[in-house]
Amino acid sequence: MGNRGIVYLVGAGPGDPRLITVRGMECLKRSDVVVYDRLASPRLLQYVKPEADKIYVGKLPDRHTMKQEEINRLLVDLALQGKTVTRLKGGDPTIFGRVGEEAELLRENGVEFEIVPGITSAISVPAYAGIPVTHRDMASSVSIVTGHESPEKLDKSIQWDKVTHATGTLIFLMGVAKIGYIAEQLIRHGKPADTPVALVRWGTRPEQRTVTGTLESIERIVKETGFEPPAVIVVGEVVSQREKLKWYELKPLFGTRVLVTRARSQASELAAAIEELGGEPCEFPVIETRQTRGEREEEAIRKALAQAESYHWLIFTSVNGVDYFFRWIKRLGVDVRRFHAARIAAVGPKTAAALEEKGLVPTVLPGQFQAEGLAEALEESLAPGQRALIPRGNLARDVLPAKLAEKGVEAVPVDVYETALSEHQDMFALEAILEKRIHLITFTSSSTVTNLLELLKRSGVADPASLLAGIPVASIGPQTTKTALAAGLDVAVEPEEATIEALVEAIVQYNLKRKAMQ
Repeated sequence: MGNRGIVYLVGAGPGDPRLITVRGMECLKRSDVVVYDRLASPRLLQYVKPEADKIYVGKLPDRHTMKQEEINRLLVDLALQGKTVTRLKGGDPTIFGRVGEEAELLRENGVEFEIVPGITSAISVPAYAGIPVTHRDMASSVSIVTGHESPEKLDKSIQWDKVTHATGTLIFLMGVAKIGYIAEQLIRHGKPADTPVALVRWGTRPEQRTVTGTLESIERIVKETGFEPPAVIVVGEVVSQREKLKWYELKPLFGTRVLVTRARSQASELAAAIEELGGEPCEFPVIETRQTRGEREEEAIRKALAQAESYHWLIFTSVNGVDYFFRWIKRLGVDVRRFHAARIAAVGPKTAAALEEKGLVPTVLPGQFQAEGLAEALEESLAPGQRALIPRGNLARDVLPAKLAEKGVEAVPVDVYETALSEHQDMFALEAILEKRIHLITFTSSSTVTNLLELLKRSGVADPASLLAGIPVASIGPQTTKTALAAGLDVAVEPEEATIEALVEAIVQYNLKRKAMQ
């Protein structure tokens, strides 16, 4: 084989990125190049190696879709360069996915390939609408038929006399524009006019929409409701199960696309909670955290840690503060036992949990998860002449050091990490913002507010506040809310506690109330 690579022809599933297979995910993570189109969720790209190339072969406003022959050749050329390539395709690559053409050319050129099956929209989209394609009492078989946008193509590819009674359930992929013609042919060839029919648009995604009817009525219903493609068409008695089995559309955040602006390293918890509740997190990290850089800054950290035995308090105001403090401890070779004289304080349960993972139990947990609350909680324990080390970020407020100074405590704030404007953005997330497909924006700090506006300016948006006007904002706490309001944004959600759990619950309550009013 020499230096030839390998091509993985991977089915990405119907749209929900969590429906990719384990093997498909393995292929993504090991790839040097990912070739993808719009049918595959762009959120899957976050699992690709940072240095991997991502080649989009779908349609963009400024250029046409790459032709299938060009895609086939591209896969061969990349593999012949010794690359490990994943061709990410929507649904299952073997069901109307043209995988045969791609694989055939790879074989002709001596390129090793592997076909990784995916979950086809033919079964998953109906399932997300509460429709099982088979049922013991209704349908013991199913047919999957490709649809087209003209009767001539439909008649050429479909033998109506055979298809109509071939199986208990008929699934048509595409063909919404010709639903009337499809229904007419099925009735003409013997299907009862009252046979149930369902059309599911953008299944497994926030835009999922379902209409039901019968072969006789479905064309009228599609026209009256303004139902548009793309959609999966289900014909058969199994459609009657929908009212009893629908589940996805009942989730509290169903239909809600939420912009997550946290640093990518911290976004997973919030994103996972949104997904679990039926929403779609759209990750657009506007900040990045990294170890503090610069000789002067490093010298300040070195000096502060060298005085480990002198501190009466170690005060942590964030999970990042804990993380980067211990990174510096390791980097500078400081034995943590030298801090034996210090009591430990933490802002909030997440910061406390991060310390407990290091084998340290904080002695103070304020009821209010902010610097003001921590200073108040420490008040009775502080004594003049004490010293307190505060590992923090470069954008931290000086409220806590000032409060400690009022008590006669020498505060030693040290910037163990810095927050910077994110340099890595997903073009599809940006596109969702620009096209106003975002239903809710989350901010977990003041810096996420200011940096989102700055990133939008750098992306060519003259007035970011106007672009975001009307999109409700979920703010984690008072300081973040103050910054968002000052920027002209519409803050609709603020939890009583400044935690991710409380923020998610507040979003759920807001969303349920909003839906009840519609």
